[in-house]
Amino acid sequence: MILQGMGLAQLVYLLIALAVAISVHEACHAWMAYNLGDPTAKLLGRLTLNPLAHLDPLGAIAIFLIGFGWGKPVPVNPYRLSNGAKTGMAMVSLAGPLSNMVTAAFFALPLRLDMVSSVQLIDLLGTIIVINVSLAVFNLIPLPPLDGYKIALGLLPDRQAYSFARLEQYGPTLLLMIILADNFLHIGIFGRLLQPAASLLLRFILGA
Repeated sequence: MILQGMGLAQLVYLLIALAVAISVHEACHAWMAYNLGDPTAKLLGRLTLNPLAHLDPLGAIAIFLIGFGWGKPVPVNPYRLSNGAKTGMAMVSLAGPLSNMVTAAFFALPLRLDMVSSVQLIDLLGTIIVINVSLAVFNLIPLPPLDGYKIALGLLPDRQAYSFARLEQYGPTLLLMIILADNFLHIGIFGRLLQPAASLLLRFILGA
């Protein structure tokens, strides 16, 4: 469990970081869909940075139990997207991870410019940066229901995309099995896959 060995300050920093990362991620899915012609998410109040609009209670609990969680999925009608369902959904999906990278870079600016001296504020900014980078990299895995899956579908030629789409019915189960194995059997599959990319992105964002 994530809560093990965590002090009150670290817990508060984590909650703030998760609220920022998930709100930005989901709101940018809604923003991209709206700008591509689908107002569904906007009409349902999802085009907002209010964390309560994106909170999924079960997903929030899962973050602390198994180290993996989710926000409330943003509803998108792919057939209303101006550049077609396949490409449009890839763009909507990419908006989430990309927004987390931009958010991490934004919160890194005070650190890069040496504008912060408070240890507590440095810890908070560091947590926000790490959580946003981690969420971005994790969501780029091409497994459903993660964003990377729909991004991959949008990039693949139609025939290959059709074959790859068959993975959709098995993806969530496979993803959950890997997460549980990582957490309870300590196999470290995601750690080995994601750590190099996350570390590289953090070094780039922090300039170190």
